Amino acid sequence: MSDAAGRDKWRPSLGLVIFAVLASVATLPLVGLFFFRLYDNQLIRQTQAELIAQSRVLAAVYAREVEARLDKGLVLGPELPPEARPDPEDRVTPIRPALDLASNDLLMRRPDAKPAPPANPLYTEIGARLMPIILETQKVTLAGFRILDPNGVVIAGRHEVGESLAHIEEIAAALKGQYHAALRIRKPDKTPPPIYSISRGVGVHVFSAMPVLVNNRVAGVIYTSRTPSNIFDHLYQERGKFILATLAVVLGTILIGLVFRRTITRPMRELVSRVDRIGRGDRDAFRPLAHYGTREFAQLSKSFFGMAEQLSRRSDYIATFSAHLTHELKSPLTSIKGAAELLLESLQGHTASLTRMEQKNFVSNILGDAERLETMTQRLRELARAEGAPQNESSELSSVVNALKSRYPTRAITASGCLDRLIGMSAEKALIVLTHLTDNAIRHNARHVRLEAANDDAAIRITISNDGDPISEANRDRIFDAFFTTRRDTGGTGMGLAIVRAIMASHGGSIRLKPTEQGAVFELQFPAA
Repeated sequence: MSDAAGRDKWRPSLGLVIFAVLASVATLPLVGLFFFRLYDNQLIRQTQAELIAQSRVLAAVYAREVEARLDKGLVLGPELPPEARPDPEDRVTPIRPALDLASNDLLMRRPDAKPAPPANPLYTEIGARLMPIILETQKVTLAGFRILDPNGVVIAGRHEVGESLAHIEEIAAALKGQYHAALRIRKPDKTPPPIYSISRGVGVHVFSAMPVLVNNRVAGVIYTSRTPSNIFDHLYQERGKFILATLAVVLGTILIGLVFRRTITRPMRELVSRVDRIGRGDRDAFRPLAHYGTREFAQLSKSFFGMAEQLSRRSDYIATFSAHLTHELKSPLTSIKGAAELLLESLQGHTASLTRMEQKNFVSNILGDAERLETMTQRLRELARAEGAPQNESSELSSVVNALKSRYPTRAITASGCLDRLIGMSAEKALIVLTHLTDNAIRHNARHVRLEAANDDAAIRITISNDGDPISEANRDRIFDAFFTTRRDTGGTGMGLAIVRAIMASHGGSIRLKPTEQGAVFELQFPAA
C-alpha cells in the first residue's frame, strides 16, 4: 500500500463545521451588501415614477396656458402621426417606470446646451408664469425642472434659459410626441466615500422628458431630472436600527454557538475521550457521561456504552473460558498420551512387557478419556448454538414437556399450570434447557421432577423442583460457571447449567437458583411469543 493510500482521508472536525456554519450565518448581512444594486434599481424606478407624476402636473398646467394663447397666434409644433396619437376614449393612460440599471442602459453625462434663436414671446410669457410654480416645487422635491418650447428651447428653469436642448436624445424623442427617460452618469459635487462603490445608484442621474400635447401637436416638453435616493444615506438615517440588527445577529450567532457546544460538541468530545479510555482498558470509562446534550445523543451514548460493556464482558468471558477449556482438555489429553506411550513402548519391547490386564486398563482409560473429550465437544457445540441470536422462534410449552417425558419414560415427571402458552424459543432449545436440568436432578439422586408454569406480564415463569441431593451453600454461587462440576470422576463436564444460562440469556430470559431446604429449585423466565 502506498503512503498516499495509507494516510487517512482528511475530514473536517465537528467544531470546524459548526464554526463554518456560524461564520456563514454571521456574514450573511455583509454578503447582502452586494445585493444593494437590486435595491438601487428599485430606487431609480421610484425616482422616475415621481418625476413622471410631477412632469404630468406641470404638463397639464402648461397645456392650459398654451390653449389660452392659441387665438393670439401661438404656433404649435409638428402634428403627431395618426398611429402616435392618444386614443381619446382612453380615460387612463399610465406611464410606467422602465429604467433598469441592471441592463446597463446608462448614458454618458448630459450634453451641454447649445445657443438658439430667441423663443416666441408668447412661450417666454408662459415660462415666466410657470417659473414660480417650478421654484416652489423644487423646494420640496429637490428635482431639476426645465420647460421647453416646441423647438427645444428652454423657456423656464434655473439655468440654460434661452438655450436649446433639442439635440439631447430623450428631448428629441419627446419633441416627436413620445415620452422618454434616460439614466446618465452624474458628476458628484464631492468625492464619495469608497464604500459608495458598492452601489451604482449614487453615481447616476434620472432624466425624464414629458411631451405636452395640444390638439395632437407638440406644444413643448417638461424636462425633469433628479438623483435617486442614496441607500447609504437611508442606512445612516436608520443607523440605530441597523446597529441593533447587527448586534442581534452577533448575539444570535454567539447563542447558537453556545447551544451547539453544549448539545453537540462537548458531549461528542467527552464520548471520544471515553472511547480512547475504553480502548486502553480503563473500566471506569463505562460510567455515564456528565452531560448528553440531546435525546438522540443520550440514546447513542447509552447504546455505545452498553455495547462496549457487553464486548468487555464477552472478552473477559472468552479469556476465562479459554483458560478453563485448556485446563479441562489438558487432563484427558495427558492421560491419553501417557497411556499410548506406555502401550507403544510395551509393543516395541523397550520395557518389561505389560500384562494383558494392564493393556486392557490402558485402552479403557484411552477410550474413557476420548469419550469425555467427545462429550465435552458436544457440550461446546451446544454452548455455541445457545449463544447464537434467536430468529423469531416460538413453541408451545406443552409439546416441550411431552417431549421431555418421552425422553425419560421411567422417571416421575409432573407438570401443571399454563402449559398451553407459546414461549419465544424453539422447541429444540427449550427441550435442551429442560433436559439438562432434569438430567442434573437424576444424576443427583432425584426420584421426582416437578414443573409448574405461571403467567407474568410479558413472560412465562416456570419453576422446576426435584427431591434430589441439595446444593451446598459453598457451591450455590458457582453452579452456573462453565466447567464447574462435583462429579468429574463420573464423567461430568460442568457445562450443562452454563449452556442453560446461555440459552436463556440469548432469548431474553433468565434462570436463577431459589433457596430451599430439600432438593433443588430453579426458576426460569421464558419470553412470551
